[in-house]
Amino acid sequence: MDIPTLKAEPRKSAGSRAAMRLRRSGKLPAIIYGHKKDPEPVTLNYREVEIQLRHGAHLVTLDLGSKSQPCLFKDAQYDHLGASILHIDLARVDLNERVTVKVPIELRGTPKGVADGGVLRQEMNDIEVECLVTSIPEHIRVNVSDVALDQVLYVKDLQLGAGITATSDSDSVVATVRLPLVQAESTEAAPVEGASTEPEVIAKGKEDKEEGEAEKE
Repeated sequence: MDIPTLKAEPRKSAGSRAAMRLRRSGKLPAIIYGHKKDPEPVTLNYREVEIQLRHGAHLVTLDLGSKSQPCLFKDAQYDHLGASILHIDLARVDLNERVTVKVPIELRGTPKGVADGGVLRQEMNDIEVECLVTSIPEHIRVNVSDVALDQVLYVKDLQLGAGITATSDSDSVVATVRLPLVQAESTEAAPVEGASTEPEVIAKGKEDKEEGEAEKE
């Protein structure tokens, strides 16, 4: 697999003001940790990180000048609007190790249950998997074309590919195809053909009134 490379520079200044100055200059404060080494504060190019995250990258190589280090994106902190990255954490990895990561789930196709009035609902947006660090998929694609009305798709039903194991609960619901709530309620409340739609209590009230008038006569 092709591993993107990001240029990293040592970060000497710390604090919120220093971080703000970095972001204004197009840089992103970051920290590298793991593999029993001391945490290493660095700065990255904001735009390059944004592009890699948008494309679903997990593994990158950091060019630290005198050395390079494979790293995983571990955590990104965003502003209160969720629009701008404020800080990012990266974990050192070895290219031969297995790691646990979250990968987005992408549903493909139109369920056959839609023809029966059903609506597809995705209950799980990402799944936690374990795999070789160089085999992390950008997403897990799930073909839902054969999902019928009232059928439930579970984690255990997914085909993840060779060497990839789900660590999420196998009975977690990924997607369902069900009737819309309003339609389901109207179906349950539909009257039986030939049955009176008048409430029983009203009918009984009418009978009592007729009996009372008969006695007066």
